[in-house]
Amino acid sequence: MEQSAQGFAGTGIPQGHGAAPRVPTQSRAADLDRACGTNGTTARGEHTHCEAPLPRARPVVQRASVRGQILDALRTALVGGELKPGEVYSAPALGERFGVSATPVREAMQQLALEGAVEVVPNRGFRVIVRGARELAELAEVRALIEVPVMLRLARTVPAERWAQLRPLAEATVRAATSGCLATYAEADRTFHRAMLALSGNEQLVGIAEDLHRRAQWPLVGGPVTRGCAELVADASEHMALLEALTVGDLDTVRTLVRDHVTGKS
Repeated sequence: MEQSAQGFAGTGIPQGHGAAPRVPTQSRAADLDRACGTNGTTARGEHTHCEAPLPRARPVVQRASVRGQILDALRTALVGGELKPGEVYSAPALGERFGVSATPVREAMQQLALEGAVEVVPNRGFRVIVRGARELAELAEVRALIEVPVMLRLARTVPAERWAQLRPLAEATVRAATSGCLATYAEADRTFHRAMLALSGNEQLVGIAEDLHRRAQWPLVGGPVTRGCAELVADASEHMALLEALTVGDLDTVRTLVRDHVTGKS
């Protein structure tokens, strides 16, 4: 059933666009020529003091900005369970909800399709992928295969003061966890992990790890819509413990904490 995504909260999406800039019509342009005495013969690039200033063009990045805001809002809705697994959502209906045209919504949904969050349903819209416990376990296994050896290498090579610089990000995950908002915590969690892995200097690794991390945050079909506040706080506290182990170079603790943290065994 096609959904309009009513009830999405806290997306921060602007309700509609400003008017597009207007340019002079042909008759207006002719008036300007007559006033300037050029009769349309002014050479290209030649300056005339009688020229009326052209309206400033809308920045090219504005459309991308709207699409990015929509993408963030849809990701938040995915994490929070407002976009439900198995349901089909149309770009026009979602666009109406966000106060934008269907185009940036469709582009954002296509990005989510590339990320494996939704699939295209011809002539209908996009269906949220139905995920099970097996997929979550597979994602956790791959994350552990990537992050455990990388973090062990960084524990041997990164000086203690660099780890200390990440403490504010770890503390931010604790604050986000105490808010009880799953979407807020998910963003803070990814930010912290991304900052740690960025110390490897390998941008490809960081991108792959973040994609896996994001997929692991989508809710399971039939599972709880949100995690309890206590569970989020416990998860965030592991970030603080991991930083302590990394600072002192305790490799055994680093190995255990990273493995258990990404697989959810703690």
